[in-house]
Amino acid sequence: MYRYVGPAELMKLVRAGGEGRSMRSSADFVEWVSVLTPDELAEPFTFVIDAGGVLRLAPRRSEHVVCAGGEEVLSAGEMSFREESGRWAVEKVSNQSTGYCPDVISWPAVAEALDRIRIARPSDFTHEVVFRRCGSCQERNIVREEDFVCVFCGEDLPLEWNISEPDR
Repeated sequence: MYRYVGPAELMKLVRAGGEGRSMRSSADFVEWVSVLTPDELAEPFTFVIDAGGVLRLAPRRSEHVVCAGGEEVLSAGEMSFREESGRWAVEKVSNQSTGYCPDVISWPAVAEALDRIRIARPSDFTHEVVFRRCGSCQERNIVREEDFVCVFCGEDLPLEWNISEPDR
């Protein structure tokens, strides 16, 4: 489970009933997608996999913590869809969420949620984001090109996922 580690002010945006749309079945997804405009479908959506393994979707500009209702998640990121011969499929999916910073090993939760609602999917994240927290300055980093060095203070970053709220 991943807990929210982003800015505290974004947690204040969480409202009861404001969570992302839960996709518990293929019928839920078809109902949801049928009212979207082509412009809305052209952009990726914010997603989380909630503690129960359910996919929740919200517009891209939504905060992951709002989509999750402030709760812990099994994964989070962005996802886009395309229709293929009358069936829906995930076109792209990433773990890009700086609020939850999920590890790339969160993919199985995403795969299970998509399989449950019978949405075709890739075999893994199409874009993997590697997150690490600096042990010296405590800043969250996105590791690029396998360069495990903190962009804020220059210290080496751990090779293993270590994102969690630092001790205060």
